[in-house]
Order: sequence, then C-alpha cells, then structure tokens
Amino acid sequence: MDFSPATAWWIAAGVLVALELATGTFYLLMLALGAVAGALAAHAGGGLTAQIVAAAVVGCGAAAAWHAKRMRGPAPAPAEANRDVQQDIGRTLHIGHWHDDGTARVHYRGAAWSARWAGAGAPAPGEHVIVAVDGNLLQVEKAPPRG
Repeated sequence: MDFSPATAWWIAAGVLVALELATGTFYLLMLALGAVAGALAAHAGGGLTAQIVAAAVVGCGAAAAWHAKRMRGPAPAPAEANRDVQQDIGRTLHIGHWHDDGTARVHYRGAAWSARWAGAGAPAPGEHVIVAVDGNLLQVEKAPPRG
C-alpha cells in the first residue's frame, strides 16, 4: 500500500484533531489547519517544499493569530473569583453577626461556612453577596439594595 503525500498530510491533520480532543489544547486545531494546507498543496501538485511551507505558514500563522486574539481580550478572573468555575459567586446570603476579625459563621447551602469581609469599610449584619470562594471560606461584600 503506497501513501501519497496528501494522504500523509490528511493523517497528520486527523492525528492533531484527535490530540486536541484528548487534551483540549485549541492550538492543536490551528496546527491541524496547517496540515490541511499541506494536503491541499499536495493535491495541487506542489512539491514537498511547497507543502511544508504551506503547512508552516498556515499552521503557525493561525496559532499566532489565535494567541494575539486571546492576548487582546480581558484576562479571565482567578478561579476563586470566576463565575464559570465557582457556582456560588453572585449568590446572596444573610449574615447576622460579625466577629471582630472580620469573619462570620453563616448557614449556606445546608452547611455551616466561614465568611470573610472583602468589602470596603467595616462589615455590618445584613444581606451580602459572595464575591469569591477560597476553599470553604466565602468572601463577601454588602449586597446592593434591591429595587
């Protein structure tokens, strides 16, 4: 069985896509696009050098463009304050008493939690919103007035 150069490029593209699915590294998809460009260059009758150049330019160019796009966007919040990671961020709870060190014990989601004041000024009893979760410590601020 004899493989043509285009077949080798298509196999490389398939392997890169499979690796991306296994690892979740989006950059591998950009390199798979480069392998597709190499396959198309082979189908067009280009020599090995043209195939490699096409694969390198498209693959590396796509990876560089994706990297530049990601760098221009806002930085993601740290995991402890990221709503995509912590389901509790933005939830409200009632705190009836604060300790002198800026902590409190609260009943939240059926369990006792420790809470730490993360807002400006001194903490006061009342409704608070969770702004971060650090292990089993809820960092809270005063909830905005409802209205």
